[in-house]
Amino acid sequence: MPQISIIIPVYEEEESLPELQAWIVKVMETKGLSYEVIYVDDGSKDNSWQVIKDLSLRDANVKAIRFIRNYGKSAALNVGFSKAAGEVVVTMDADLQDSPEEIPELYRMITEEGFDLVSGWKRKRHDPMSKTIPSRLFNGVTRFISGIKLHDFNCGLKAYSNKVVKNIDIYGEMHRYIPLIAKWNGFGKIGEKEVAHSPRKYGTTKFGIERFVNGFLDLISVSFVNRYRKNPMHFFGSMGSLSFMTGFAITVWLIYEKISGLRNGLHVREITDQPLFFLALVALIVGVQLFLTGFMAEMMTSNSTHKSDYNISDEINCEA
Repeated sequence: MPQISIIIPVYEEEESLPELQAWIVKVMETKGLSYEVIYVDDGSKDNSWQVIKDLSLRDANVKAIRFIRNYGKSAALNVGFSKAAGEVVVTMDADLQDSPEEIPELYRMITEEGFDLVSGWKRKRHDPMSKTIPSRLFNGVTRFISGIKLHDFNCGLKAYSNKVVKNIDIYGEMHRYIPLIAKWNGFGKIGEKEVAHSPRKYGTTKFGIERFVNGFLDLISVSFVNRYRKNPMHFFGSMGSLSFMTGFAITVWLIYEKISGLRNGLHVREITDQPLFFLALVALIVGVQLFLTGFMAEMMTSNSTHKSDYNISDEINCEA
């Protein structure tokens, strides 16, 4: 088993790949670390796949995976995680902006300091303000919601214990929230290391400003799914109870007001003529619907829960 698995998602980075591979080899051989490099070609339309194939022919430590089309960075990382055999798994981008020189120290922090995950922090970034300012806002909101004190959630340079990557599943654009996903799966020792950030040498960035908008939506999604995946009734039931009780309280008040007015000989409007009646009716219906949604979600959860859904840290004398 290699000490380090390096996973590199690739999307149209043919120019940088030979230089990146040579840099990785130099660092690993200098430090005497055993390693494997897993390139995941995410449906590149340029010559990236041919370059990766050539690298794999020259170096037995190189593994190559190719998607038939572009699925996104999360899919590339997820497949890479499934193939990684190293004690420590390191992810980095293919554009030469992440330095392989950081890998030995990331490895040490995982193996010696006992971190489950160490995220890079690009304190000094070589990016335009159109990227750095939204990024700071995005990271600030993510820190507040997740409770994880990281400066740069979106940094591609991260290191993981092997057991972390084998027990998490990422999809869509959830690669930004791997620390949060890891925390919800019981891997709470999360560290941070300041890393170098180099200017882009080849090509252009593949991400636009829309990633920050999508990022906030993904944050809400991953927070909700990880919090209520096992007990959806806790969410839908609470919201349903609040809605139903609000509607019920308004209804009781309207009936009380009607009866009280009649007893005192006052002229009162019909209950059905009052706007509050329709508000109460909507609240009651929504409350019942939320309850039914919660019950259905609980039934689906109970039917889809498998033993593999529960992560086991260690086992002693548990052979069948």
